[in-house]
Amino acid sequence: MESETIISKQFYTGGDISSEVISPSIFKINNNTTKTHIERPKSIFGFMILAATFLVLFAGAFLVFQFQPDFDQLHFERLNSTGGIILLIVSAALFLFKGGMFLYNVVLYFKYKPIESVSDELLPTCTVIVPAYNEGKLVYETLMSLADSDFPAHKLELLAIDDGSKDDTWYWIQQAKLKLGDRVSIFQQPQNKGKRHALYRGFNLGKGEIFVTVDSDSIVKKDTLRNLVSPFIVDEKCGAVAGNVQVLNNKKAILPKMLNVSFVMSFEFMRSAESALGSVLCTPGALAAYKRNAVFACLPEWIDQTFMGKPSDIGEDRAMTNMILKQGHHVLFQRNAYVLTNVPENYTGLYKMFIRWGRSNVRENIMMAKYVWKDFRKESKVGARLLYTEQFIRILMTYPFFIFMFYFIATHPLLFVSSALLGILLVSSFSVFFYAKRYSFDEAFWAYSYSILYTFSLFWIAPYSIITVGKRGWLTRG
Repeated sequence: MESETIISKQFYTGGDISSEVISPSIFKINNNTTKTHIERPKSIFGFMILAATFLVLFAGAFLVFQFQPDFDQLHFERLNSTGGIILLIVSAALFLFKGGMFLYNVVLYFKYKPIESVSDELLPTCTVIVPAYNEGKLVYETLMSLADSDFPAHKLELLAIDDGSKDDTWYWIQQAKLKLGDRVSIFQQPQNKGKRHALYRGFNLGKGEIFVTVDSDSIVKKDTLRNLVSPFIVDEKCGAVAGNVQVLNNKKAILPKMLNVSFVMSFEFMRSAESALGSVLCTPGALAAYKRNAVFACLPEWIDQTFMGKPSDIGEDRAMTNMILKQGHHVLFQRNAYVLTNVPENYTGLYKMFIRWGRSNVRENIMMAKYVWKDFRKESKVGARLLYTEQFIRILMTYPFFIFMFYFIATHPLLFVSSALLGILLVSSFSVFFYAKRYSFDEAFWAYSYSILYTFSLFWIAPYSIITVGKRGWLTRG
């Protein structure tokens, strides 16, 4: 925890850093210059992982070359069967759709520009809500980073809500109160009721024109808040804004290093494209902003949301985003609003987090289907419908792909492994080049390692999330 404290202080007390060049691996900032200093990890174990990754990938590519006659035979067998022809047609259609969507997203990415901060006079009043459960000392650091924000103090309201923690979280919230005084208001739920209920209390207590939600294991940059809320002033149709989430603990373990690259792709590429359409599908719990009247227009439905007859205790961020999109508002992404957040450092924590996200994704896609084909906004709805269609097809094809994968493994195991590795080498190269262009070259190669990990040890997440979609529970909290 001490190392995280040092990291967070170095991050949010830095000088005037250009948000376009700051790297998620940069934690030491020179206060006298706008340049950043990169500390590259010198981990022998990490180097060995990367070396093994390249060895495996190129071995797979070599095997594909060696097994080329077997691939030709497999294609011939497909073309000589009715099922094979149908499979080829469906595969070709899906490939063309996914390829087309990828190119479309590339165009949207280059079209996207983050909105620059407006002046202090134009900034809206803002209520920042920090729900906390079993977070320990890190909640203190979260509140300190928020208090250190370059945001007019008279327009900023900080609310910290302890959701019945069983550790020393409440103690550290009280320490923040002692340090910050009237700048922060603290509350304690009588018992653990879940993040949604903690946020609900904050929404009802807050007085700001804009609500900002920040996870209690997250650290914001000095100009994050003003950059995050500026779109509400520039775009009167804006109802919600997603922040740019990157990894806080990426120096501590191998998995965070991999997730670091994955997060950059997920946010800086995909959400940039979605934002160009005014249809970001999920504002993350780590950092999001909502217009007050948009929140209260759906707050009763949100707090009482159920799925399969049970109260929803997960996916509160995606649900709120969905309900605000449904109202016809724009939902945008601010690439210049940075937040660093903790991610799981072991396999168990990782797959539990992905299961929770997977279940929420299925639930909210079902909800989105109820309005996305209707006249939910005055301007073009094509982009939002394309984004929804892409997600729907991904869910729809989960089990057919799963069955085909196991059939392929059973009948042509070496072909499957070699072709999967070659596919990873080709497809993940985009992530590598994207991260290398945006940030650092050496860290970009973790994209290959992450893809291998996901392909061979997390492939079961999607089908499992679908068949257990009705289950409750946060999973990653004790």
